[in-house]
Amino acid sequence: MFTETRAMFLYATSPVHMGAGTAVGGLIDNPIQRERHTEHPLLAGSGIKGAVRHRFLSQLPEEVRRDPEARKSSLVNRVFGPETDASEYAGAVSFSDAQLLAFPVRSLKRAFVYGTCPTALARAGRLLDQAGIDLGWHAEPPIETGRCRVTDGAALSGEELLLEAFRFTALPLKDSENLHAAAVWLAANGLPEGAAWTYFARKLESDLVLLSDEEFGYFARNATVVEPHVRIDDNSGTADDGGLFYTENLPPESLLIGLVMASDERGAVRHREDGAASLAAAEVIDWIAHGDGDGCAGIDGQTLQIGGDASTGRGLVQARFAGGAQ
Repeated sequence: MFTETRAMFLYATSPVHMGAGTAVGGLIDNPIQRERHTEHPLLAGSGIKGAVRHRFLSQLPEEVRRDPEARKSSLVNRVFGPETDASEYAGAVSFSDAQLLAFPVRSLKRAFVYGTCPTALARAGRLLDQAGIDLGWHAEPPIETGRCRVTDGAALSGEELLLEAFRFTALPLKDSENLHAAAVWLAANGLPEGAAWTYFARKLESDLVLLSDEEFGYFARNATVVEPHVRIDDNSGTADDGGLFYTENLPPESLLIGLVMASDERGAVRHREDGAASLAAAEVIDWIAHGDGDGCAGIDGQTLQIGGDASTGRGLVQARFAGGAQ
C-alpha cells in the first residue's frame, strides 16, 4: 500500500516521442501514446519509471554497475524493484501516467499560448488533491465553443484570440480571476526555479488560455509535431524504397502532471548486511526528488530523457515535484 504521494510536473523542452507502436491505417506511422477516452497525449507511468530508474543507475559507481550482485543490493534496485526476479519483492515507488495539462498552440501574437480546458484543469486539480495540496483555485465551468478565457489581454487582437487558423472570442477579463489564480499557482509550482525559467513562468501566468473541451481536443490531436524520416539502405547509401515514414511527437512547451507514490522499502531486509533500517515511504520519495546528498542527485528540477529517439535529442523533459516536504 502506498502511504506517501507527491505530484510531479513534466515540462517538455524538446519534442517527446513516447510511442504507441506501429499505427494501423492513418498518415502517421509512429504515433504517440494517447488516452482512449479523451485522445489527449500522455506519458505512460511505466516509461517514466524506466527513465527515472535509468537516471539513478547511471549515477552508480562503475564498479557497482558492472557487478550484478552489487547492483542487486544497491538502493536503486531496492527502491525500484529487482531487475530480473520480480517475485522476490516489490519496488517501493510507483509513477502514474502523466496527463496533459497545458498544450502549446501557435498564436498570431506572442508566438504561442498555453492552451488548456475545463476537463484538463479539473483532472489536474484532482491529482493535486490526491497529493494533499490545498489549492487557491478550482475547476473551471464549461465554456462554449468559439469562446475562450484569457489571463491577460496581450495575446488578443481586439476582442479575439487568433490560434492557428481559428478565431476565438475572449470573455471579459473579470471572468478570468480563477483562471489567473490557477496560472499563477502553476507558474510557481509546475515549472522549475531559476533564471532560465523566469520567462516561461511569466508567460504561463499571462498566456494560459481556457478553451472548450472540444476545441482543446482538436489541437491536442492535430497540432503535434510530425516529422518525416527516411531509412537509408546500408549498401547503396541512398533512400530505401518505401523507407519514408512519419513519427509523431508531443511538442516542446507541453506541461503534464502525474503522481509519484511510495511505500516503505521492502528490499533492505534481504540485501542490507549492515543491519540498517529500510527507508520509510517519505524517505523513498525524498530520495527520488532530492537524492542522498552524497553524489546521487534527485530528479526534482532536473532534466530527464523519456521515450524514443534519444540520439536525435528527443524526449527531454524537466521534472518538478509538488506537495509534501519540499
